[in-house]
Amino acid sequence: MTPTELVAELDKYIVGQKEAKKCVAIAIRNRWRRLQLSEEIQKDIIPKNIIMIGPTGVGKTEIARRIAQLINAPFIKVEATKYTEVGYHGRDVESMIRDLVKVSYEQVHKEYSESHIDKAKTIAEEKILDVLIPKATDDEELNKTLREKFRAKLNAGELEDKEIEIKIDAGPQAQPMMASFHSMEDLGIDFQEIMSKFSPNNNQTRRVTIKEARVLLAKDATKQFVDNDAVSKEAIKRVENTGIIFIDEIDKVAGKNDSSNPDISRGGVQRDLLPIVEGSAVTTRQGLVNTDHILFIAAGAFHSNKPSDLMPELQGRFPIRVELDSLKKEDYIKILLEPKNSLIKQYKAMLGTEQMDLEFEDKAIDEIAESTCTLNEKLQNIGARRLYTVLERILQEISFTANEYKNQKVIISASFVKESLKGIITNEDLSKYIL
Repeated sequence: MTPTELVAELDKYIVGQKEAKKCVAIAIRNRWRRLQLSEEIQKDIIPKNIIMIGPTGVGKTEIARRIAQLINAPFIKVEATKYTEVGYHGRDVESMIRDLVKVSYEQVHKEYSESHIDKAKTIAEEKILDVLIPKATDDEELNKTLREKFRAKLNAGELEDKEIEIKIDAGPQAQPMMASFHSMEDLGIDFQEIMSKFSPNNNQTRRVTIKEARVLLAKDATKQFVDNDAVSKEAIKRVENTGIIFIDEIDKVAGKNDSSNPDISRGGVQRDLLPIVEGSAVTTRQGLVNTDHILFIAAGAFHSNKPSDLMPELQGRFPIRVELDSLKKEDYIKILLEPKNSLIKQYKAMLGTEQMDLEFEDKAIDEIAESTCTLNEKLQNIGARRLYTVLERILQEISFTANEYKNQKVIISASFVKESLKGIITNEDLSKYIL
């Protein structure tokens, strides 16, 4: 996808923030451009990491998450405040790389499994037929005729609810001391895999319907087609070349250490983050991962500090700064109506399951947006997330009694919105608790 196409796709889900979308789209396209070059030049081209600056609820996380989905890249979101410098209790920063590799491994494993799904389904069908028609005679012709007759019934879906007993590989039996070896992953040792070599396969007998048996047996059969070593290599390759890590709340670790919170040494977290962002080798369960070309997108509100409060070395690794706009009334109206997964569409679909036809008048949408703006100004500005609380308040009674409106049209008017929010908007103390 070109940057223009990426932004157009993001526009379907996220309102506004053109500058942030452009920066991310360029960063993604640059990764593709790098991979078209010779290996010698590739090594020297590092990603231009991004810091997104803006209040909560304006789309920082959503932009990063959506862009990763569009290009099918391994992606994780982490909070900078969850990490501590070595010596304090808490997670070490290298764990974010291990988490990213895990996501990538599962992604690749799923793709490899799906590529063999037809073979797996054929094996599953044969195993089901083996259970349905055990060899009862030496007459091969008769056995074949019976098998084909039952195969036709299976394909026609006539036996889906019939229960049968199947055997599936449930993997090695759980080891009682497994929990105490969790830290071995830090050393790149897969303790579970080691133990599986010494444990016999745990074949489990289960009584299930044929419909369920198809799924279980097919999943079991894919194991013989998927090479776990190949999956691990591909997973690491994807992490190193297309992986994206979104570090939220980066502003919380900027500045001097907070004496009121001894569990987090801000400078220590930054010092530990630096080698990961700069590029280092991290040992994971799947193998050694080089972080040189992982794209890091950091985000923070920076209300009480600024990006320049970060360590100079860390700042240098985030050369692109983009400020996201605070949302206005017009943006809230667009958020309610335009995106593919807009809140109004979600509520209509949810209440449509009760055979209720929910409609919002234009003036009602306008009033919801206006109320959201007012509340964000009076209280803490939480951006588009305020829409959730406002809509829930407006639709609370309707959602509660939705089954009573079967085959009816319910129209939300501006006066209904005002009545639902009356007293809460005017009473600031009450608003703080409810909205």
